[in-house]
Amino acid sequence: MDPEREGAAALARRLGQELPTLSLLHQALSHRSWCAEQGGAPSNERLEFLGDAVLGAVVAEHCYRRFPGMPEGELAKVRAAVVNARVLAEIAQELGIGDVILLGRGEEASGGRAKSSILADALEAIIGAVYLEVGWGPAEDLILRYLDTRIGKAAAEPDDFDQKGLLQELAVRQGEGVPRYVVAGSGPDHDRHFEAVVLVNGVRRGTGSGSTKKDAEQEAARQALMELRNA
Repeated sequence: MDPEREGAAALARRLGQELPTLSLLHQALSHRSWCAEQGGAPSNERLEFLGDAVLGAVVAEHCYRRFPGMPEGELAKVRAAVVNARVLAEIAQELGIGDVILLGRGEEASGGRAKSSILADALEAIIGAVYLEVGWGPAEDLILRYLDTRIGKAAAEPDDFDQKGLLQELAVRQGEGVPRYVVAGSGPDHDRHFEAVVLVNGVRRGTGSGSTKKDAEQEAARQALMELRNA
């Protein structure tokens, strides 16, 4: 087996998945920067698109069935609490995806193996690959294996996952006024990355990054909350 596919085989074992082939899993680990250096090999972007849809549908259906009395607004909060770049990157780290993802030399040199956006995108691509290889059931099992506990925690205290709302409440209560966010985006439209800074009473209190503006702001708010609570 060539070295690039050894990573896919190792990941399949960690996932506990019996896959007919490793082709799609290998593609799910193929970042566009690596593909460009291989003469245009298929990247994981199409699988990421599919995996994102499967992930959203699985979590939405699971929440709908698990919490029959929960109103739509609360269900949306629970889903947002677990379907975001920060949580997906955490799961990707648990699975060791950063060790086996295929990156171009430039992305490798810039620390791409630890970037939340790259890890989260790769996990979504892996979900897409599992769905295509073995179907809805195994993909659903994989998703809920890592998200079920997180979903339960989010449902128990959904407002705790709205970091921006909690930060604003704390800042106003402490007489610091409403926090202000400064967000900068970079990268092409299909692979955007955002960096956010949150200012509380004009003082920089937290920073965050993510594949969406919302994720970056939430992470910045999370850091600011920790700082203000420990002050």
